[in-house]
Amino acid sequence: MTAGMPVKPKRRAKGPRPKHIPQRMCVSCRERSAKRALIRIVRTPEGRVELDPTGRKNGRGAYLCDDPACWERALRSDLLARALKTDIDQETVDRLRAYAATLPPVQETPTESAPQKGIDP
Repeated sequence: MTAGMPVKPKRRAKGPRPKHIPQRMCVSCRERSAKRALIRIVRTPEGRVELDPTGRKNGRGAYLCDDPACWERALRSDLLARALKTDIDQETVDRLRAYAATLPPVQETPTESAPQKGIDP
């Protein structure tokens, strides 16, 4: 090329763009997952804390995964209250615990529970 010629940027391959999937983090276990895979709890502008199954309610939101242990940890400590920047009353905690009790228990994948070959405990 000559010294005065501008360099053309490389063109990307043509074709459909991959769909963007929003990622969110569970406030308890800190795992990142797709927004739709997590459950949103929202503090409404009126100050109420409630479940947001659609993920579209107005207010400050926090996400928890579907593991009942994460829910218990978030409700027992102040993780959820800190993420929502509010105090959560006992009635709301009881309501959220009742919802967490309806969640199916998380099953471990065989790779997590299987002992490693060649490694002694």
